[in-house]
Amino acid sequence: MRLLLVEDEPDLGAAIKKTLTQEAYTVDWAQTGTEAWEYLQTPETAYDLAILDWLLPGISGLEICQKLRQQNNPLPILILTAKDTEADKVRGLDAGADDYLVKPFGMAELLARLRALQRRIPQFQPQEFRVGCLILDSATHRVSIASGNSVELLNKEFQLLEYFMRHPSQIIPRDRLLSQLWEWGAEPGSNVVAAQIRLLRRKLEKLGAKDAIETVYGVGYRLNLDKLSS
Repeated sequence: MRLLLVEDEPDLGAAIKKTLTQEAYTVDWAQTGTEAWEYLQTPETAYDLAILDWLLPGISGLEICQKLRQQNNPLPILILTAKDTEADKVRGLDAGADDYLVKPFGMAELLARLRALQRRIPQFQPQEFRVGCLILDSATHRVSIASGNSVELLNKEFQLLEYFMRHPSQIIPRDRLLSQLWEWGAEPGSNVVAAQIRLLRRKLEKLGAKDAIETVYGVGYRLNLDKLSS
């Protein structure tokens, strides 16, 4: 799941990003409203959630929220702010925010708020994803097959398999995997996608799901449902 974090306080932004990355989110961190708006207007990158600080250099988080809603963009938005009056909360929600978290806050509460937002998004409601004989548990980061055998996935392996399971049978180009599952500015090596897919395949093979992820040469990869029918 790809998330945009917009926070201009370096220590707080770094702490939030570290926490979210540990929870297997792919996080782009912008420190100004202008930078955030550029990220949001990049067609190659689709975000699942956004965390916006209210007061930012350049465009404020509230203005970003309003501009997105004017574009009829349904992106779920959590506003962060030190503004804690009822009038401020009403203003933030009326601007189009889905939730509102007052600083200072604990990381456990932040994660709980994000999980609550995810439950409101139809495609992200289930904790378990089932495609063919594969079952992916988003709480434990384990993948299993119908017979009950399971293996634990590392964060990037989990993100890859989750993405494939959300797009079964679709051929997914390498560049799309890079843009959706690796952060802006991360500059991953040219073979990083192939290397991560090799690691994921090895774990799937342990479950008997050999060749579940197919290489479509010159195009990309896909989850082969014919290999997951049993």
